[in-house]
Formats: sequence, structure tokens, C-alpha cells
Amino acid sequence: MTQGAYSNAAQVAAALQGRAERVLPQTLSVVRHYAMLLETRIKANASGRPGPNVITGDYRRSWTHEVHVAGDVVTGVVGTSKPQGRRLEYGYVGPDSLGRIFHQPPRAHVGPAVETVRPLFVEALGRVVDGRLP
Repeated sequence: MTQGAYSNAAQVAAALQGRAERVLPQTLSVVRHYAMLLETRIKANASGRPGPNVITGDYRRSWTHEVHVAGDVVTGVVGTSKPQGRRLEYGYVGPDSLGRIFHQPPRAHVGPAVETVRPLFVEALGRVVDGRLP
């Protein structure tokens, strides 16, 4: 009778390699989807009370999203180039650069959007990690 150690190491290594090759594209897909979803939710929240009122739509249109891949890191950025973004989100009390006095209450639209999208995004990333995405 022959004795020895047997291993399925080659099969395990192949399965791990296959999984690793799917993680980055799946993560990229998830980040793209949820960055777009966050942008959409912010724009919806910036369409009147309790968020800021829409006068021209210029501020709402200024919101964009970008997704970047650097090696094995995927980053999604959602933002606006408009200077009034912080003031609208957090409010402003005091003088501006021209000496005008403001008591502008916050019109939160970003924070509520993040709180809505965050659990969905985390759950989707969990599916990627667990291998539950197709």
C-alpha cells in the first residue's frame, strides 16, 4: 500500500485566481452604479424643500460623478464645482466678502442622499466580496 499526502492545491489556486480576476471588474461596476445613483439622489434632493429651491437649475446640473481605477483601487467621486454647495448644505450665518449679513439656514441635500445610498452600496460591495454577483 502506498502512503502519501494528496492535495487539491492546484484547483484551489485556480479558483482563487478566477475569483481575483472577477473582483476588480465587479467592484468597478458597483462603484459606477452607486456614484451615478448618489448623483441622481443629490439632484433630486436639490429640487426644492427641504433642500435648496430650484431657480435656474444651474446648481442642480452642476453635480457630476467620476470613477477612477488606479491599480486595484476603485474610487468614485461625486461633487459640484459651484461655490454655493457648502453654504446650501450647511447654512451660513455672518457677513460675506462684500459685507452683506446672512442668516441662511441649511438646506441639506447631500447628507440625506449619502445616508440613503450608503447601505445599498455597502450591501452591493458585500456581494462582490462574498462572490454573490454574477
